[in-house]
Amino acid sequence: MPLARKLVILDRDGVINQDSDDYVKSLGEFQPYPQAIEAIARLTRAGWTVAVATNQSGIARGYYDEATLAAMHRRLHDLVDAAGGSIADIVHCPHGPDDGCDCRKPLPGLLERLGTRLEIEDLTGSWMVGDSLRDLQAGEAVGCHPVLVRTGKGQKTRVKHPELAVDGKTRLFDDLAAFTDWLLGESP
Repeated sequence: MPLARKLVILDRDGVINQDSDDYVKSLGEFQPYPQAIEAIARLTRAGWTVAVATNQSGIARGYYDEATLAAMHRRLHDLVDAAGGSIADIVHCPHGPDDGCDCRKPLPGLLERLGTRLEIEDLTGSWMVGDSLRDLQAGEAVGCHPVLVRTGKGQKTRVKHPELAVDGKTRLFDDLAAFTDWLLGESP
């Protein structure tokens, strides 16, 4: 059973791949950051379990379907595998903001589902890396250390919520690669 302290949970859009205000709706629009793919591989090689928890309300909105999302995630797995890493699991919330689900971040349901699937009863001490306040809130709700990256909507989140820089809990990094450098104790 993986230890929670060796788990890094990633948001997808804006952390692993380029985000879009118009949603990432197709495999052609799914553009991973090369440094993020390598960062995931480095974390894996260093003994960390890496998983993804992502809101995908574009499904509820009819912009794309589950099959399209599955194709994007297959591509992500293939890219990470080719870089020498692995993603233990990817969970997503397909619901819209008004659907009343328990899995849409900032609610903790998506991360709790991930913990169950990975057979980790307590996520306390894991890391939640995101580019939005709701990512951090979901992680904190289950005891994760919050990490905000400036990629995607991260810089806007940082400006809109300046308290994150001084709250004593949230770590701030330029991107997933910079967080990985820090976590693994490596120089950039």
